[in-house]
Amino acid sequence: MLAYIIRRALYAIPVLIGVNLITFLLFFVVNTPDDIARMQLGFKRVTPEAIQTWKATHGYDLPYIYNEEADGLDTVTQTLFFQKSVKVIAFEFGRSDAGRSISSDILERMGPSLALAVPTLIVGMLVNITFGLLLVFFRSTAIDWGGVVLCVLLMSISPLFYIIAGQYVAGKLMNLVPISGFDAGWDMAKFLILPVIIGVVGGVGSGTRWYRTIFMEEYGKDYVRTARAKGLSDLRILFVHVLKNGMIPILTGVVVLLPLLFMGSLIMESFFGIPGLGSYTIEAINQQDFAIVRAMVFLGSVLYIVGLLLTDISYTLFDPRIRL
Repeated sequence: MLAYIIRRALYAIPVLIGVNLITFLLFFVVNTPDDIARMQLGFKRVTPEAIQTWKATHGYDLPYIYNEEADGLDTVTQTLFFQKSVKVIAFEFGRSDAGRSISSDILERMGPSLALAVPTLIVGMLVNITFGLLLVFFRSTAIDWGGVVLCVLLMSISPLFYIIAGQYVAGKLMNLVPISGFDAGWDMAKFLILPVIIGVVGGVGSGTRWYRTIFMEEYGKDYVRTARAKGLSDLRILFVHVLKNGMIPILTGVVVLLPLLFMGSLIMESFFGIPGLGSYTIEAINQQDFAIVRAMVFLGSVLYIVGLLLTDISYTLFDPRIRL
């Protein structure tokens, strides 16, 4: 098992290098340093001297990959690829185009993102799994068919509708919670309760339907028929045996959401004014701050790879046969 973990961790290195290289090409081939300087300075009345000054100040005046004017290792290190991309692999994110430390901003904004994403994920999973099991329990009945139709309807509604409707009803009409904003300490609960509820409600349609499919497949297997022949109740079979055996695909689906725990929700944080990593990324895109966007893309890749590794390890907790 340890050899497998080490091998998977080593596989991650070329993947991260490839992601970093593709990100570099997308940023500096599609948008040259001159283009970045113009976007930061403003397209109107931008002189060549102002562009060169901005590039020199922010380190964009270096050659792309190879520096012919340098000697020794400087031919490689004094390049845009090394300064802007290779250092990112060592988690040296540097400074944004506005001059702020990106690492400090990430650490500062990680807390609000986790405060929103963790309860949304946990409560959402509990609600979706419970509803999925209940639909299987009432399979082939009006409750099951009605639940499936309701799930499809909920899936068809845009997430923006849930956000706008929730802010209008709970925040403006009923005045139960603030429409947007954020605060530290226990006061943050009043700002997070509405986006958490909206996040759970917005995902209950697709989540319940997906879990129902998983549990229905498990319910048709031989071990369920054997358990029923032994006299076990449907509730015990569903909530003990079927749920346990359905954890493998559930864990696979959860890994997709793990990066969101740290990266935050782009739409939710922007609409509710939560200073997390999601709104941080949106602000960087709007301001054309490519240093921040590069750092967030790389960080998302790292979190996704780590999530895949943790998922593979967790498989053995529910199915020891995978150890072989």
